[in-house]
Amino acid sequence: MKRNIVIATVAAAALIGGGTVAAYAAAGDDDGAATQRQSSVRIADDRDDSAEDAAENRADDRDDDSVEVRSDAAGAKVTAADAIAAALKHTPGTAVGADLDDDGSRAWEVSVVKADGTDHDVRVSASDGKVLGAHRDDDDDDAREDLAALKGADVDAREAAVAAAAKGTVTDVDLDDDGPAAWSVETTKGEWKVDLRTGKVTQDLDD
Repeated sequence: MKRNIVIATVAAAALIGGGTVAAYAAAGDDDGAATQRQSSVRIADDRDDSAEDAAENRADDRDDDSVEVRSDAAGAKVTAADAIAAALKHTPGTAVGADLDDDGSRAWEVSVVKADGTDHDVRVSASDGKVLGAHRDDDDDDAREDLAALKGADVDAREAAVAAAAKGTVTDVDLDDDGPAAWSVETTKGEWKVDLRTGKVTQDLDD
C-alpha cells in the first residue's frame, strides 16, 4: 500500500514537473515571439529614421544652394543685362550665356560668339561692371550650334535677362535648345523660359 502511494506521488510530481517545464517552454516561445516582434519594430523604426534623415539632408542641401544663390545675387551690384552689355562692348559678337560665379569672385562670366564662330568667355566684375579679362573657349562647335539656334530670334540674351528680372534677381542666362529653342533663365525665385521671338516669360516646369 505504501509502495502504491509512493508511486502515485512520484507520478504526480513528474506530471507537475512536466507541466512546469511545458509552461516554461510555452513562456519561452512567447518571449521569443515578443522579442522578434520588438526587433522588427526596431528595424522598421531605424529604416524610418534613416529615410527621414536622408530627406532632411536633401532638403538642407537644396536650402544651402538657395541661400548661396541669394547671397551671390545680393552681393552683385551689376545685373545680368548690364554684364552682357559690358561684355559685348569689349568683345563684339552674340552673347549666348551669362553666369554669376559662385566661387566668391563676384564676377559674371559672359559667353560671346564672334562672327567667325569662335567662342569667348568674358569676365565682368559684378561690383562695378568693369571687364576683368577675356579668353577664347575651345568649344567652337557648340558656339556655332548656338548661333544656328538663335537664327531668326528677336530676343537676345540681354533682353531675356531684362524680361526675366520681373521674376527675381537673375543669376544665370543660357540658351536652352533641348526642346523648342528658348532662353533658360535662373533667378532667385526659380527657373524660367523666355521665348526667343515674343520675349514671353513662363515657368520652367521641366526642373
